[in-house]
Amino acid sequence: MQAGVIAVQGDVAEHAAAVERAAAAHDEPAEIVEVRDSGIVPDCDALLMPGGESTTISRLIHREGIAPEIRDHVASGKPVLATCAGLIVCSRDAKDDRVDALGLVDVSVDRNAFGRQKDSFEAKIPVTGLDDPFHAVFIRAPLIDEVGGGVETLATVDGRPVAVRDGPVVATAFHPELTDDSRVHDLAFFPEREVVA
Repeated sequence: MQAGVIAVQGDVAEHAAAVERAAAAHDEPAEIVEVRDSGIVPDCDALLMPGGESTTISRLIHREGIAPEIRDHVASGKPVLATCAGLIVCSRDAKDDRVDALGLVDVSVDRNAFGRQKDSFEAKIPVTGLDDPFHAVFIRAPLIDEVGGGVETLATVDGRPVAVRDGPVVATAFHPELTDDSRVHDLAFFPEREVVA
């Protein structure tokens, strides 16, 4: 599996390590490539849209010609995991004119709705498809405030969606890459496969 991490800005190394752990659990080799320019995404089997600054990520993926390649990737049914700022960029409506949202996930999102850096928190949350709760890390997390009809809510905090699936895209308001638990990456990229013991 070749997994591309959109590396224009954000948590690149952490996501790469999480994908490698998830692939190893399925006895699958994984090659991680950092995507900073157009021409790389078409060769990827899976993509990660990391956290970071959504306005910067949006500006750079459009400037570098990566945005249409990401849309084509999803249109062909290939998986994407979008976390925190990645969720904002992949949303239908980022509620911020500085973010040219890709429209890959039929949700609207409020940036930093869970608060500023000082309001960051961690919580164990049940996630559909995982047997045990996931230790989620929320840092300046966005709030999913509207979910379209075809979107599956995978996890909530205080009744608000924090993880969703829309076709081949899994998007989270939290940072699953900041723990040693790669189950959210596994859920995004290997949803139908058994873990090799």
